[in-house]
Amino acid sequence: MRRPFATVAATAEEIRAPRAGDDVVPDADVVMDRGFEARGTPEQVWPWLVQLGKGRGGWYLPRSVERFVPRSRRAARTVQPQWQGLQVGDVIPDYGGPEEYFEAVDVEPARHLVYRSERGRMRLSWSITLTAYDGRTRVHLRLRLGPVRRVWLAETVGELFDAITIAGMAAGLRERLRS
Repeated sequence: MRRPFATVAATAEEIRAPRAGDDVVPDADVVMDRGFEARGTPEQVWPWLVQLGKGRGGWYLPRSVERFVPRSRRAARTVQPQWQGLQVGDVIPDYGGPEEYFEAVDVEPARHLVYRSERGRMRLSWSITLTAYDGRTRVHLRLRLGPVRRVWLAETVGELFDAITIAGMAAGLRERLRS
């Protein structure tokens, strides 16, 4: 699966490194790591990531894909001031049902953002870490799930869905950063 999604593949070093939020689901059955490069400094990339979410900036997709999405459901094309003040404890609705959410549990501007959620009896954490290098930013995302009832399903279908989602978001974010 790495080959088709090489643009969002995490490095071996990124996979091994401990991340903010690993302690939210310490006994994870499934861990998914993604990584990609974005133009600009972490301070330039951060405003786009902090506004992610349903009812906020959306989940970025490239314009070529987003044209098939109804206008009312398209992601923001600019940084929106009303979504920049994310704080620990803020709850962001998520797609997948009226009860789905992400709660911010660690917010360190231009460095990392950690969310937690519960989906039935499964707990999850999603961390986004920004690292500066050569005038660019490496964005690392880690999703931790546990307990997972069907690990094989999460590691196949879930892994594919995560890779597709992050590849779309990465392409959409890169496009917005070029504007």
